[in-house]
Amino acid sequence: MAIKDRQVCPQSEYCGGCIYQGVSYEDQIRHKDKAVRKLLENHQIEEDLYQGLVPATDCYGYRNKMEYTFGDMEKGGELELGLHMKGRFISIVTTDECQLVPEDFNRITRSTLEFCRSNNYSFYHRKTHNGLLRNLVLRCGVRSNELLINIVTTSEDGFDEEGFKEMLLGLNLDMEIAGIIRTFNDNVADTVTNERTVILHGRDYYYETVLNLKFKVNAFAFFQTNIEAIERLYREALELIPNLEGKTVFDLYCGTGTISQMMAVKAEKVYGVDIVEDSINAALDNAHLNNLDNCEFICGDVRRVIGDIKVKPDVIVVDPPRVGIHDKAVDMIAEYGVPEILYISCNPKTLCINLDRFREHGYEVQTMKAYDNFPMTKHVECVCLLTRTEG
Repeated sequence: MAIKDRQVCPQSEYCGGCIYQGVSYEDQIRHKDKAVRKLLENHQIEEDLYQGLVPATDCYGYRNKMEYTFGDMEKGGELELGLHMKGRFISIVTTDECQLVPEDFNRITRSTLEFCRSNNYSFYHRKTHNGLLRNLVLRCGVRSNELLINIVTTSEDGFDEEGFKEMLLGLNLDMEIAGIIRTFNDNVADTVTNERTVILHGRDYYYETVLNLKFKVNAFAFFQTNIEAIERLYREALELIPNLEGKTVFDLYCGTGTISQMMAVKAEKVYGVDIVEDSINAALDNAHLNNLDNCEFICGDVRRVIGDIKVKPDVIVVDPPRVGIHDKAVDMIAEYGVPEILYISCNPKTLCINLDRFREHGYEVQTMKAYDNFPMTKHVECVCLLTRTEG
């Protein structure tokens, strides 16, 4: 194996982010491949249709986004900033030596924690719903070398925005800070909810390049977290449907329209659908940025909006979130009767559940391949081509 394993992360004893720390990479991919094969067997998908697991290009420093949480490790303890503790979700472990992110993320995490501790800021308590600090969300453009820093707080008074900005701008970083923003979130749910955002410096987006197309990524838009790996996955996925000329394509769960625009280079027309407004706004900007006028993007739940598209697709691409595709949406997608459906999945389990449903509509797996795009974690990406066998 060309990938060299590092020493075990110093925070691995407590951090719940990685499950394969201390496990050789050969054993990691062997375990993941075995798990995928077991799923296929359970769902009666022929093993010879599965092309195996593609190893990662790099095990370390590959994440371009990380969402950290403010909290404490022990009740009443010192303020921490990082990931949830293994086996104790309410506890937070400071993860400023993470091996999966660029080193700038660790520098910013460490400095932000020091700044907040020195100002005696409180963190938001999920039970009492009191406190100031909630999250730190870091994103970067691998090809643009840009950083986007987002501190998420409640609307409680007292946060020194100017001091926070000046502290960050004074850091010695490898990348350039494209933007520093503050998001206000008073929602009781334990999620990063954008109730209001202010720009403290620069802008609220960064740029990325994938397969020679440029993408503007807004602060809350979904974008793939491993650029080198997803570029390979998209290239190989699109090779499964090489003849797009003159065709109309539906790209469902399209995010910021990355694969939509890759297909638009050849296709006659591409319709992208996603429920996240920030993603759709970015997709529209990106189509303009890449001089593509044959893309149309629609914001809404796939189940509720694809019926509003008045044309019939020739090809359908789906790239749903981890929960997979709702049964009703599977039924609606299958009703179009297109010869090919390209399914890109970040969860083999829900993929297989959806494949069972597609089979009821006359679709069978033509080929499937897994990709280890997130080494050290349990996650596996899959690409599956479905073809219609009846009707």
